Amino acid sequence: MSITESAGPDLTLSGRPASSSLRDVRSLSRKMVGHFVENVAPCRTLPGEALNGDITTITGLCLELAVGMLDGADIPGKTLHLRNAAAGWAREGIPIDTIHHAVHEGFKLGFDIVVANATAADFDSVKDISRRLLEILDIITSTVSRAYVAELRVVVGEHHTAVHTLTSALLGGHPTFTMARECGIQIADSYSVLAVAIAVHPDEGNPQLDGAVVARRKLRRVQSELATRCGESVLSLLSVDGGTILLPSASPDDEALDELAEFLARAAQVPVVATVVVATPAEVPAAADRAHELLDMVQRLGCAHGLYRFDDLALEYQLTRPGPGLETLRTLLDPLDEHPELLDTLRRHISTNLNRQRTARLLHIHTNTVDYRLKRIGQLTGLDPAQSAGVWYLRAALVARSYRNPDDAPSFGLGASASESPSEDVIGAQTMSAAHRNPGD
Repeated sequence: MSITESAGPDLTLSGRPASSSLRDVRSLSRKMVGHFVENVAPCRTLPGEALNGDITTITGLCLELAVGMLDGADIPGKTLHLRNAAAGWAREGIPIDTIHHAVHEGFKLGFDIVVANATAADFDSVKDISRRLLEILDIITSTVSRAYVAELRVVVGEHHTAVHTLTSALLGGHPTFTMARECGIQIADSYSVLAVAIAVHPDEGNPQLDGAVVARRKLRRVQSELATRCGESVLSLLSVDGGTILLPSASPDDEALDELAEFLARAAQVPVVATVVVATPAEVPAAADRAHELLDMVQRLGCAHGLYRFDDLALEYQLTRPGPGLETLRTLLDPLDEHPELLDTLRRHISTNLNRQRTARLLHIHTNTVDYRLKRIGQLTGLDPAQSAGVWYLRAALVARSYRNPDDAPSFGLGASASESPSEDVIGAQTMSAAHRNPGD
């Protein structure tokens, strides 16, 4: 029923208006607020000025609304104060479930007061009164919900804009303490700067689905998980493909960061690859560039999904720096350009940590064929895959060539085929020395 329509004829109970027991609004509203404090646990934590002021006033307003509707009076404009109060509660952060619990507790108490003296002869009247009270409850809960949600959207929008501005300022090297105060977030002494790549969800390419909607839902899940795990102090600029996350951290917990990457991947329902560099606020721009440079390298090398630190890939990073050394490394495998099966065998063999049996399974060939191809690689390049020095240069050459041709990447950690168990062959990107310590089977 619209609040501007007449509530219908007034209701009686035992010959008296049903509203008569609710008309002492002042004392009854105080009694109800006391009842809320005793019976609605979250209300006990509200400040005294809120309970004795705004909440008592609104409780009285709801009682006046109930009295008017029970009497069959028109109630246009009666909910304005209720809408304003609900908007204020949203901005103050009072949980909406606390508000609704209090409203329902008030109605239960009010119903008990109204029918306290009812007899068996009042059965039909009690039914009509119950129906009317439910109509009043519907008006109040819907009014509160609409106003609360509308204001919450404004609050969230303001916070999002402020956080976006602060994050952009940090990444641009221009943060200000004024900006931080405006969004209620203190600038940390140091940050773990994460560069993140989020894989495409399979449903994004489904012609029967709206790929943009699928991608946005993926991003929303990631953002929600990030907020749940890290709270309001986390700063981020993310798109459906990834972006940058700034985590306040004086001494980042390696295990916690690894777990965060796993949680984000679960939320996204796709692989997530991330790199991290620790920096002071002034160093954030350079750290972000370094982290994204590392992320690009991790992706070019085909590393398994997860979190990577600079220490994990320091050697690979150095091998990809421009200069005569990089150009020389790139040419070492040129003799294999006309033998793609040899290049593929080399990539696979290195990705399996030089395990001949696993390399053979991945390529669906016999181990003797692997041995023959490795021997041919040595003959053509002059670098023997059976010797530690040869493996070192061959691996370095694959890393260098990945920046000229991504197809030549050594596929660190992504060697599994459909017939292999990912847990067996996903090795992860490690330093090159790990392979050198375990040549052969």
